[in-house]
Amino acid sequence: MPGFREVQYYLAGIWLLIRMDPRGFRFLDMSDRGVNRSFWAIFWCLPPMGISWLWWRQAFLQTMPPHTDVGALFYFRLGLVEAANWFVPLVFAGLLLLAFKKGERFGPVIVSVNWLGVPLSYVNGMLLALVFFLPQLVGLVSVLLLAFMLAQVFAIARILRMIFYGQGLMVGALTLVLLVPSLMLSEYLQRFLGIYPV
Repeated sequence: MPGFREVQYYLAGIWLLIRMDPRGFRFLDMSDRGVNRSFWAIFWCLPPMGISWLWWRQAFLQTMPPHTDVGALFYFRLGLVEAANWFVPLVFAGLLLLAFKKGERFGPVIVSVNWLGVPLSYVNGMLLALVFFLPQLVGLVSVLLLAFMLAQVFAIARILRMIFYGQGLMVGALTLVLLVPSLMLSEYLQRFLGIYPV
């Protein structure tokens, strides 16, 4: 598992790519080993995921009868949703790249998107923590969450522009493929697994 210093190094590369600085590629390991290691980003995201799960538990229980509680199965199902949200967009991105004979760019896409997920996950976790501990700020946090979603689109699009320089159509298509499926899949799976607040 990459240590804190190594993750900092990768995130510095991500920041440079968002700023459209090609030096960012030097900070990222785009080899096959680097692609595999980039999935350790999931484990670095576990703390903010835990916050979001606690917030979701609270929202779920508010719609249930009094004295209702949830067990380990509830969190297991939330984990399934998180896993689907992480992997399904990457699978769709890979299929799109294969269809357009750009498969050699799949590695850089995986590495960049995986490591970008770390800071995005922590920002999301902090916003949900505000709602969890200060529910009176829910209006402000809703606005901040909207701004966060726009920033996420901006960051992904900028990184993809660096990977697919001069290919605006591919950048737009991949940005949609990486974002839209997870938005649609989340609610569907939550309802299917019975963990959606009614």
